Amino acid sequence: MSHASHIVRITLLTLLASPLVAQTTTTTTLDPAPTVPPAAQGQTDPAPIIPPAPLAPADPVPQARGVPNSGIIPMAESALDEDAGAESGLPSVSDLSRALSEKENRENGVIDENTVQNPIEQVPIIGLPAPQSPAAQTPILPAQPVTAATVNAASYPGVGGLPKGRSPVTVKLQVLLDRAGVSVSIIDGVNGGMTESALRAYEARMGLPTDGILDREVWDLLGGNNIDVFVKQYTITQADTQGLSAPLPRDYGALAKLDRMGYTSVPEKLAERFHMSENFLKTMNPGAGFYAGETIVVTEPGPKVVGQVARIIIDKSDRRLMALDATGQEIADYPVAIGSTSTPSPSGSMTVEAVALEPTYHYNPSVNFKQGNNDKPLTLPPGPNGPVGLVWIDLSKPTYGIHGTPDPASLFTAHSHGCVRMANWDAQELASLVSKGVTVEFRE
Repeated sequence: MSHASHIVRITLLTLLASPLVAQTTTTTTLDPAPTVPPAAQGQTDPAPIIPPAPLAPADPVPQARGVPNSGIIPMAESALDEDAGAESGLPSVSDLSRALSEKENRENGVIDENTVQNPIEQVPIIGLPAPQSPAAQTPILPAQPVTAATVNAASYPGVGGLPKGRSPVTVKLQVLLDRAGVSVSIIDGVNGGMTESALRAYEARMGLPTDGILDREVWDLLGGNNIDVFVKQYTITQADTQGLSAPLPRDYGALAKLDRMGYTSVPEKLAERFHMSENFLKTMNPGAGFYAGETIVVTEPGPKVVGQVARIIIDKSDRRLMALDATGQEIADYPVAIGSTSTPSPSGSMTVEAVALEPTYHYNPSVNFKQGNNDKPLTLPPGPNGPVGLVWIDLSKPTYGIHGTPDPASLFTAHSHGCVRMANWDAQELASLVSKGVTVEFRE
């Protein structure tokens, strides 16, 4: 059992190879849970309209189907970084965004949001291969301004490493990897740890040397020079501006009084939809007001991966999750955060027991950390900014699961309390691919 044994009340859903629909939570005589709203709903009051601003080979594993109903599933997890919860409380997305913006300002407008340290705790990456510097091997491509036009027209000459910082070719590469079912988590156009990790994963899938460095063969296999749209125009709808939460407090007692832990801004909501960092979305749209009717530019990751997963492999050393079909072929590959030495993720094999969207989150200071002055059990509401994000995939080993996170930028720089964290959009995609009985194997 993991170090922090959190309790979440979730709905157990019958899983199909199509997107799941959130249901209403069941209740118990011990502690009735509030109704879990559908994933696409939040508050109904529209946000005020802002005046326009200038737009500047594995053995096949048989699958079992059907998920029994149950009221409570124990779990061990927190959206906090290891040992930070007792002092800090739940870090809001706005806190993370502010920290990233401050770092970007210090670095003259360029930020690697996939390697920035979490603002609450700095935890080094453990077990990853030592980064290889393209500059030490091949010339670096010249930098270019990042716009919709330069990204869509970006090409790779076949030699030279990715430019330092943010570049059009890196945006395009990240989108291509995402479309190939190899997630970089956040698309931000920055050549960093997540991009290298995804390149390694794609190289391994294709049977190539896994150096994590872009070359002509990888670029051609991804279809890099095919004519396509990688950044597009998008007109913000009225629905995009609705269902937002006010800035979320840190204190669990205050959070427990809310109906939902929703997105706190239109940029945050849209950034998740298009797999972007909020900061990059704003960088691509200088001067934008993000109001209904405004046209902005966003990345185009492409449709969700489809298929039926029979086996999941979580590689602790590479910090990635591989989803395989019954023939052993890889369907998708995602970056994840795992447990630390003191609060490790489990080892060995287990199975998926159930999946729920938008779970509520139960805090119990007698079995968890003590957060602030909260010395009584609390139920935190559901939502994308909840401690386990938008998805909980329950595992047969008690208290463990695979789930979303409101802080995808911290995946490679922070540890969990033993569970497996993913970006919300990656967790939603994986949830649509799995069913009860899928084998989950943790590899050292």
